[in-house]
Amino acid sequence: MTKYQAVNEVVDRQRTILVGVHLPERFGAIGGGDADLGELGRLTDTAGGEVVGSVLQRRDRPDGATFLGKGKLEDLQELVERTEARLVVFDNDLSPAQARNVEKALNAEDQAAGRGVSVLDRTELILDIFVRHARTRQARLQVELAQLQYMMPRLRKLWSHLERQGGGIGTRGPGETQLETDRRLVGKRIARLKSELEAIAGQRAVRAQRRQEVFTAALVGYTNAGKSTLMRALTEAEVLVEDKLFATLDATTRRVELDERRRFLLTDTVGFIRRLPHHLVESFRTTLQEVVEADLLVHVVDASDPEPQRRIDAVNDVLADIVPDARPILTVFNKLDRLEPELQQRFVNRFGRDDGETLFISALAEDGVREVRSALERRLLARERVYRLRLPVHRMDLVAVFHRTRAVLGVDHGAEACLIDVRMREDELQRLLARETDVVVVEE
Repeated sequence: MTKYQAVNEVVDRQRTILVGVHLPERFGAIGGGDADLGELGRLTDTAGGEVVGSVLQRRDRPDGATFLGKGKLEDLQELVERTEARLVVFDNDLSPAQARNVEKALNAEDQAAGRGVSVLDRTELILDIFVRHARTRQARLQVELAQLQYMMPRLRKLWSHLERQGGGIGTRGPGETQLETDRRLVGKRIARLKSELEAIAGQRAVRAQRRQEVFTAALVGYTNAGKSTLMRALTEAEVLVEDKLFATLDATTRRVELDERRRFLLTDTVGFIRRLPHHLVESFRTTLQEVVEADLLVHVVDASDPEPQRRIDAVNDVLADIVPDARPILTVFNKLDRLEPELQQRFVNRFGRDDGETLFISALAEDGVREVRSALERRLLARERVYRLRLPVHRMDLVAVFHRTRAVLGVDHGAEACLIDVRMREDELQRLLARETDVVVVEE
């Protein structure tokens, strides 16, 4: 069993200490910027751990051996001993050597007793959560690919304890042999996973081509912002709703009927977080393709979050990475009911705009859901144009459905033909003209 396969057993029900190191932004690849132990605590809770303490430090650069400075490492040792914690989770990304050195320092006195403190970094914790929540074949493939891509550059240090001292001919040890074997096996598995995901992407592309004429909207947002709750309210479909981070990993698409002519597709996507690991973004591109192909992005924001702008920026960072060009965005501030009444107006004044692109709702309230539905309907209607058609008087039945959906704007009756102003999409017009040769477009 590898370290990554065993993470579930390490995290589950373990007393956990969180560690965060504030670093300059230039260290973005390993967690530059301010640490967020509040979010890390929620991630730990989602993974099944129990947070019993935390350590914070501000540094100009991480310590090459232990990431933390010597003094803070001693503080961590004391806290582990006092709380009887068995897991330490960093809000930064560690090298295998750094994780091993921290574990060695924390386990110095426990090894004889057979107890041990495990150390995980932020990416390993998130991968663990994704493993737990991957329910479909596609999600499992994507998570495994992310794990292997994360593991690949770390194989050398993971096996360095088996290498012989010295160098040159005849000095290559079993660690090097095992390293080469593992690299070859992991490389083959990565190639196979990519091939299987490409096949799935091809199937998705075929389905997307078939529904090209249908308006599509994709729910995006920070994890646990309430996207799935809004999805269930809008579509009346059974969608998993849990008060946990990353409850949804698979894109779920449902059709929403507005009337007998108008419908759109709504997709719920995987939630984002601050510093979402690059390997996960890359691995989940098949799922996130739903976002790329959407006509409209519905950005759901948790209004009760203490730092909503930070969450908005995190989502925008991921969108900038996966969406090649600008997309219309409807911003929906959800969970407004969790704010005190006097704070609600202050919140609206801060984030509100007069362009009709921002809504403030609770997905649990009918009025809020109706607002979102109306906003989506307006964007759907904006795709329609008004055409003047000439129809034989005996073929008025052709526009009956348009009458029922309030799309007929005017009728001018003649002796042998009628002129009718109809609001419709271009694809609807082309299907009507192809089917009914008696119908003529007079002007557009």
